[in-house]
Amino acid sequence: MDVLTKEQRHKVMSHIRSKDTKIEVALRKELWARGYRYRKNYKGLPGSPDIVLTRHKIVIFCDGELFHGKDWEILRPRLLRGNNPDFWVKKIERNMERDRENDKKLLFMGWTVIRFWGGDILKRPEECVKVVEEAIFNNMMDDIEEP
Repeated sequence: MDVLTKEQRHKVMSHIRSKDTKIEVALRKELWARGYRYRKNYKGLPGSPDIVLTRHKIVIFCDGELFHGKDWEILRPRLLRGNNPDFWVKKIERNMERDRENDKKLLFMGWTVIRFWGGDILKRPEECVKVVEEAIFNNMMDDIEEP
């Protein structure tokens, strides 16, 4: 395992983006190609969702596996063996807690929340769009059923 100096690690971490990431762009391109129009990084909603289909009341988050704790029971022990384990475990656990809090707020406001892992978006963006299309269909059916 390569050990980075503090300066090297700082440089690497400073290049991690929070907007317009590769995974967000891949999903947005697929949605756009299929005729879906959206808002991106919408600050008017809890968590500033990466993609918002306002017309359908659907919010989409494109989560990176590391920072949002995918397979946490496997990732956590690995982090504990790495550099600065207390910081990283605390940071990722707080991110996961914030994700749950934002999901609850959005659901209470009547939004449909969809979360995709970055790897899933990059491997199968068309499958992710199918999930979004199913949510749109379900929302439309719910609207029809309401009096």
